[in-house]
Amino acid sequence: MKRRNKVSAEFSMSSLTDIIFLLLIFFMLTSSMVQINMPLPQSSSTVVAPTDLSVTIMKNGKITVNGKPSSAATVEKDIANAVRFSDNKKNATLNIIAESGVTWDKIHPLIKLASGLKIKAIIATQAPSGKEK
Repeated sequence: MKRRNKVSAEFSMSSLTDIIFLLLIFFMLTSSMVQINMPLPQSSSTVVAPTDLSVTIMKNGKITVNGKPSSAATVEKDIANAVRFSDNKKNATLNIIAESGVTWDKIHPLIKLASGLKIKAIIATQAPSGKEK
């Protein structure tokens, strides 16, 4: 009697997993190099939410914390001190007031800081100076 050779229906996954792993590394490396620096949208609202702390960021780089001048190097310390001495520590809210034209990369560290301090953060952009038609 003659024995028939059966064709194996198995598929080797080792080469496929290698390719997927290399693609994963490629996308992880390239995604960290991409920097999105988009301008913030302009607001049409005139309502201002009640806040405990306010940080104002101007296009020229000037920063104020609760009306007092600060700098990019000391703004985190100034906000932490303001939260520490706030009457409403548990429900404190940080209002980030950005001049029209300030980019996201200037706002993002403040939002991360607010998250680290476990306080809410609100982004308020200035309304456009004139209506465009």
